[in-house]
Amino acid sequence: MIRNFKNLVTVFILFIIPIALFAQNDVTQFLGIPVDGNKIELIEKLKSKGFTIKPNEKDILIGQFNGTTVNIHIVTNNNKVCRIMVADANFSKEIDIKIRFNNLLQQFKKNEKYMPASLNPEKYVIPEDEKISYEMLVNKKRYEAAFYQIPLKIDTLSIAEKIKSELALKYTEEQLSNPTEELQKEMITTGLPYLLEIYSKKSVWFMINELYGEYYITMFYDNEYNRANGEDL
Repeated sequence: MIRNFKNLVTVFILFIIPIALFAQNDVTQFLGIPVDGNKIELIEKLKSKGFTIKPNEKDILIGQFNGTTVNIHIVTNNNKVCRIMVADANFSKEIDIKIRFNNLLQQFKKNEKYMPASLNPEKYVIPEDEKISYEMLVNKKRYEAAFYQIPLKIDTLSIAEKIKSELALKYTEEQLSNPTEELQKEMITTGLPYLLEIYSKKSVWFMINELYGEYYITMFYDNEYNRANGEDL
């Protein structure tokens, strides 16, 4: 019966996420390079993509990304890469950064490798008449948009076990093996937080930064598996 339950939940999960595949090293990627491993090795991989070490800045690379000249910063935790930060190398005026932000948002929305972190991604759009200089200075507003890279592997059996463990407190083995339509919906609802946790490990987001009245975009490719979670406390 347990096997039948696992198969049933697996079908539900794959129905929700039909593109789930099985692969190794399923972490956030930047230009096809895993945001993971040793910093020195990652720098060499970025060089192979055309980036070069910035003059007088041995830990910063510079190059072209998505049609823009950018500076690449690599962040580590316990000697493992956990973030690649991509910052515009050149500043923009207010009207230009607003257009760039909205264009970047549309590019992410159209890219099948990503899904919005919000159920309403339109909330990220900056209205044409909005004064971002005023909003950032007076109202301390942050202009940012968050997405998740679609997972390449999902351990459906592990999720099925977690769902079964939760629902076993309310339902019998027989009910779980032959679920009603309502119970099927509850299975999906119970599994969604576990799926969201997997998605959230592959976070990619971007924001507008301001410096002396000029603006630039910073993008973050995060490997949440390597981020600090209090283990050093």
